[in-house]
Amino acid sequence: MDDKSVLRLGVVGALIAAVCCFTPLLVALLATVGLSALVGWLDFVLLPALAIFAALAVYGGVRVSRQRSRSIGS
Repeated sequence: MDDKSVLRLGVVGALIAAVCCFTPLLVALLATVGLSALVGWLDFVLLPALAIFAALAVYGGVRVSRQRSRSIGS
């Protein structure tokens, strides 16, 4: 996986996790299909996922910026 793909995956994953964490969209969807018992466990899954994807985005961003600085310096 190249550096730009890692950055893209981190940003998209963090955005999806943030949307699910901070809007009632996922809660309404789970209630609609009868899985509202899982709502109590969402924070245990979504908040770590948000942190992991955000860290992945930062890692990818650092790698891309280092790659660009090396190509400019050469």
